[in-house]
Amino acid sequence: MRRLRRWYAWWVRHAPRLRDVLYVAFSLLSIVAQAATGNGWGPKDWWILGAGVVASLVLFWRRRFPVTVTVITVLALLSATIFVPMGLALLTLAIRRRDLVLAALSLSAYVAYILSTVLTSDGQFWVTVFTGPFLIGTWVAIGAYIGARRDLMVSLRDRAERAEAERELRSEQARLGERARIAQEMHDVLAHKVSLIALHAGGLEVNPAVGPDKVEGSAKLIRETARQAMEDLREVLGVLRSDVSVDGADLAPVPQAADLERLVTASRDAGVTVAGEFVLPDDVPVSLGRTIYRVVQESLTNVHKHARGASTEVRVHGARGDGVTVTVTNVRPVAAGSLLPGAGAGLVGLRERVQLVGGRLTTGPTAEGGWQVEAWLPWEENRRTAEPVFVDEGEL
Repeated sequence: MRRLRRWYAWWVRHAPRLRDVLYVAFSLLSIVAQAATGNGWGPKDWWILGAGVVASLVLFWRRRFPVTVTVITVLALLSATIFVPMGLALLTLAIRRRDLVLAALSLSAYVAYILSTVLTSDGQFWVTVFTGPFLIGTWVAIGAYIGARRDLMVSLRDRAERAEAERELRSEQARLGERARIAQEMHDVLAHKVSLIALHAGGLEVNPAVGPDKVEGSAKLIRETARQAMEDLREVLGVLRSDVSVDGADLAPVPQAADLERLVTASRDAGVTVAGEFVLPDDVPVSLGRTIYRVVQESLTNVHKHARGASTEVRVHGARGDGVTVTVTNVRPVAAGSLLPGAGAGLVGLRERVQLVGGRLTTGPTAEGGWQVEAWLPWEENRRTAEPVFVDEGEL
């Protein structure tokens, strides 16, 4: 089997030149046979042999110079009535190009075929006129078929390679998009709970003289928050380790607008002064409620990180047809230091969420030195006409 593969590789590498040699040998054989058909070797026979040898030898370069080789063989046909080299040259030319050059040289070969008959005075003028198109057309048709088939195979191979490359690109884009979605979900779910844990731990650190009851309560809150964070993290990691597609699925339990009070209460328990005002109907859609929750959650997370001692107000108002307005405002913090480092990914993901539902997001400092995050989210019919408008790309 190995020897067979070596022979096949050798044939693939040398097959074009071997075919050239076979073409030249076949043409020379036909020329010798044509020259030897006369009575003895006269000047005409030697002329046919000489012109035929030249026309046959140039076939070795038919791949590099198909037009030039075809012209030489047509002249040989005209001067010595040599047909085979001209046919092989036309065959090669038709394989490589099917245009006006091929048509012009085919017509020239037909005219040369007729004139060579007239010059030899064989008395077969009309036979040549009617048989010429079939003889010459056969060479051209075979070459055109082979060339068209080769072009088709090349085109199909290119399309297959391009389709494979596009499939790989789409697959890579899908993987990157899924990774970004998982990273954003992990940030939304874990950053808020980790910031709460840091707030509880920071309160115990700055006030070590608190009583046992306070320490026990803070420890309990830290433990519960850490357990919830671990459960959420386990769900996300479970998705990453699973082979099941999660397109369109949520990586964590879907938060609702009804969970806003619980979200604010968790921040209050961590020592942040938060006032909440929620005026929403009970039939808030799931997707809209999740976006509202994420806006408030990310805003409170930034307060935990950068303004933990500042008083904060959360206001959510909305109705069907008017949209929902979410405003989170904190006063100027006393300390400038950050409790936790920020990567700047929170508001980036928040802008993307608001953009997906066609809302507007505005972030920036207030006149009193605090910070405000305000988002307007469309509800039902207003969603189609709303255009996203974003102001200020800073983070709290």
